[in-house]
Amino acid sequence: MIPGPTPVPETVLKAIGSHPIGHRSKEFQEIVKRTTEQLRWLHQTTDDVLVITGSGTAAMEAGIINTLSKGDKVICGDNGKFGERWVKVAKAYQLNVEVIKEEWGKPLNPERFRTILEDDDKKEIKAIILTHSETSTGVINDLETISKYVQAHGHALIIADCVTSLGACNVPMDQWGLDVVASGSQKGYMLPPGLSFVAMSQRAWKANQTSNLPKFYLDLAQYQKASLKNSNPFTPGVNLYFGLEKSLEMMQAEGLEAIFSRHSRHRAATQAGIKAMGLNLYAEESCGSPAITAVTTQGIDAEELRKAVRERFDILLAGGQDHLKGKIFRIGHLGFVNDRDILSAIAAIESTLHSLSLLRSELGEGVAAASKVLN
Repeated sequence: MIPGPTPVPETVLKAIGSHPIGHRSKEFQEIVKRTTEQLRWLHQTTDDVLVITGSGTAAMEAGIINTLSKGDKVICGDNGKFGERWVKVAKAYQLNVEVIKEEWGKPLNPERFRTILEDDDKKEIKAIILTHSETSTGVINDLETISKYVQAHGHALIIADCVTSLGACNVPMDQWGLDVVASGSQKGYMLPPGLSFVAMSQRAWKANQTSNLPKFYLDLAQYQKASLKNSNPFTPGVNLYFGLEKSLEMMQAEGLEAIFSRHSRHRAATQAGIKAMGLNLYAEESCGSPAITAVTTQGIDAEELRKAVRERFDILLAGGQDHLKGKIFRIGHLGFVNDRDILSAIAAIESTLHSLSLLRSELGEGVAAASKVLN
């Protein structure tokens, strides 16, 4: 029950366990062709969705270096560990970075983006870079509204880390006018780590023509050229493609609305269970991510609690990062997760707190609250 790697369905594992085939073979090209269309369906776009053998960070770095040039002014939203990361990446490529920062656990304020974009009379801002679902804190940022302000600016691109939001909540790339959407296989895709995905709008490709930042393995123009032949410029994770096709087939069978509804229900059930057992949500309920819930333990050592839950019930919870280590724990509920998994996690946490004489409510209230939501 962590935000990645997430559980992998048996059918996907079996597909990945098949003997590899040549990545230049006709058989593999057919798989690339099918998965490309499936990926467009998931991203709700008619534009390119390219596959890189790498992590979500590779996808985000690719989106940045393929659309921007040295010295370009960019605005980075920073309200957690991954917002911080994109600031570091942008600075590593000598971009002119301005940061819109919010306290960890709080969502980015769209109005701060509106103000800075409207004040940019000379149209110097080349991109807005932000995280949609901030995995470190369990916060979902208002990507739709921020994107509207970027569209009104007329010149800036919007580059979004959707690593734990894509496949967990609605991210309609074309409808929202998103330019670069990055994601990773080990989250909502229900796959092991190893593949990342970069969706590029036509505006992003136009910016690519003048981008002068160094790139080779992450040169998306090479990936686009190869994709026209249902291929890849480098050796891809062949067996992960086998699994990708199966996982996307499962997602299509469930349907986008059903997927989004399931994740919303699991978020609500988790939040209800946590509050009923006397613990507090780290992020406000209204901005909680459908992928992960962060819990503040208020004097209870979160690391000791995580250790006890794992030893007693073989359930792994995520810990806090950086200054939040020992102060919060995080429950991942994205991808191949069902109602039973949510109830099991809530029951395990509640039972463990009770065994440690740390439960602040009557035993069973957490499970009852979660069950009420799920029912």
